[in-house]
Amino acid sequence: MLSCTSEDKNVPMTDVAMSITNKDSAGRGASSDDGAPHPHGSFFGRRKGHKLRAHQADLIEQLLPRLALDIGGPSPPDLAGLFEPPAEAVRLEIGFGGGEHLIAEAQAFPDTGFIGCEPYVNGMAKILTRIEASNIGNIRLFAGDAAELLAWAPARSLARIDLIHPDPWPKRRHWKRRFVQDASVAAMARVLEPGGEFRFVSDIDDYCAWTLAHLARSPDFVWTAERAADWREPWTDYTMTRYGAKAEREGRKAAYLRFRRVG
Repeated sequence: MLSCTSEDKNVPMTDVAMSITNKDSAGRGASSDDGAPHPHGSFFGRRKGHKLRAHQADLIEQLLPRLALDIGGPSPPDLAGLFEPPAEAVRLEIGFGGGEHLIAEAQAFPDTGFIGCEPYVNGMAKILTRIEASNIGNIRLFAGDAAELLAWAPARSLARIDLIHPDPWPKRRHWKRRFVQDASVAAMARVLEPGGEFRFVSDIDDYCAWTLAHLARSPDFVWTAERAADWREPWTDYTMTRYGAKAEREGRKAAYLRFRRVG
């Protein structure tokens, strides 16, 4: 996939990005013109899906309001206080899909608070079912635009942001709908603490190149890879999503990119 070798640790991100070919337009929710753009423009997704089962609908009605973030007012002094007891650190996953990765992380790190952002109603119903079944208390949810959430969050309030197998929006006219844009990179830089990380996973070469190019021109991030294995293999304890497993079965190899907030 990415064409650098183990000796390429000093190759600029932009050079590596240019080496990635656009050989696959498949991907999570590969989209046609029926995408639903949000007024603020940075996070796009389909809100509709399969009809919810009765219990899922009940969870949306009863459990979601107890876990949902209300960003209508001023932001809190920090995000740790959103959790009881207050979290030692707070992480955000944007577009958590079926919730496999977010649930696994929340269970593995009970002292960390997790915020999941997902506008897709069926994804929200699935994760609520998992939260209820496992009685997980360190997840909060936001069923809306990640750009609005980032604008609301206090500065330097997040330890990590994950974007795992996002919709690649393969058509050129839809590239503006990809989450990774200069504006969203700047927004993430504002809310990440120094040393915090943005982690990106995709099996779509073009979107990996796009992400590398956008992060390379940001003065706020450095790519942490020092050898090819650092982006060819998942990081330690990574939880494979259903989409990721499907991509591997179909012969599509993902890249696992980590960027550290500097300054």
